[in-house]
Amino acid sequence: MVLRAVFLDVGGTLLHEVPSRYAIYAGEASRHGRPVEADEMRRRMAAANRAMPLRLDGAFRYTDPWFEAFIARIFGASPEGLGFAPAVVKEITSELFDHFESPETFVPYPGAHQLLADLRAAGLVVGVVSNWSSRLPRVLEVTGLADGFDFVLSSALEGVEKPDAGIFRLALERAGVAAGEALHAGDHPELDVAAARATGLAAVLVDHDGKRGSSGETERVESLAQLGTLVLGRTR
Repeated sequence: MVLRAVFLDVGGTLLHEVPSRYAIYAGEASRHGRPVEADEMRRRMAAANRAMPLRLDGAFRYTDPWFEAFIARIFGASPEGLGFAPAVVKEITSELFDHFESPETFVPYPGAHQLLADLRAAGLVVGVVSNWSSRLPRVLEVTGLADGFDFVLSSALEGVEKPDAGIFRLALERAGVAAGEALHAGDHPELDVAAARATGLAAVLVDHDGKRGSSGETERVESLAQLGTLVLGRTR
């Protein structure tokens, strides 16, 4: 079937953080007197994320209240925490929130703007399907990507996240297309590729570093230019 819509993940697919989020969190710890390597912070953050519920007192994952609790778990008193006093945790939380509003934090991958322009020029409906905070629309604005999309679905704003089929069904509804007429591309084999395919969409793994690997059944590209070529080849 000819494609009519393309849905794109954002983090790790269209743009990346510089430095990494782990390094940013580690930098805050070091700045407040407790040096932590980025790899150790990665482990702490992963453990905290696993321990945190999807909804916390009604706040969905990646909303500001959820992130406040997540940051407190990392830097305060918890099994993963660094033991900072509540006043310091509050200061760190404010600093991190400011950081993730900064346009310097997010860098589009090569070819991101051209990809969006080419997809729109081909008459495709182009949407974002991303597990992200409510700041996603602002991030897309400051990186110059916002005008390339017909709609943006952020998990924190919609109250549903990948791999839940609900977020893909919502994207199909916004695009006005059937599942067989849409393709989703992202950098996570389970959250993006497997979840999209389970909902009936075509899916492509975007593997910028060539390290993701994939089974023979998974289509994989290593650049946004390659993704554009693959997608445009299915519009005719």
